[in-house]
Amino acid sequence: MDIVWWILIIACFIVSFIGLVYPIVPSVVMIWIGVFLYYFFISSLSWWTWGSLLFLTGILFIADYIANMYFVKRYGGSPWGLRAAWIGLIVGCFVLPPFGIILVPFLLVFVTELIQGQLAKVSFKIALGTVFAFLSSTLSKAFIQLIMIIIFILDVWL
Repeated sequence: MDIVWWILIIACFIVSFIGLVYPIVPSVVMIWIGVFLYYFFISSLSWWTWGSLLFLTGILFIADYIANMYFVKRYGGSPWGLRAAWIGLIVGCFVLPPFGIILVPFLLVFVTELIQGQLAKVSFKIALGTVFAFLSSTLSKAFIQLIMIIIFILDVWL
């Protein structure tokens, strides 16, 4: 029966990385589901692992927020542009996958900033900043998720 649980745990970890490209999938939640499956159906984990995973989950959310805010603010984006980027990420999951998660937020932010009275050149720069924010956020989340999985594996196998 352990093999079935391990297959589910590994599937959760894989789906967590899919969630980086498809924001509709809650990537860090999938890691936690895998950890809880192990804890409830196979064995326990050390307090150090629990604390590390909680800490890294907090860092993951903070890194995501900071990366997005940094690039949008750096390129002069408005609060409406930031909202358009978030909406674009969700809509982009369903429109032209996987390219939609880059193209749709870019276009929405560009149009939103034009409506806000920005020049086309400035709106383009802000929209490009949104793409950089998404890419940097995705890379940082992937790195943190990988560390979380490594910590889990080390606790299980050592």
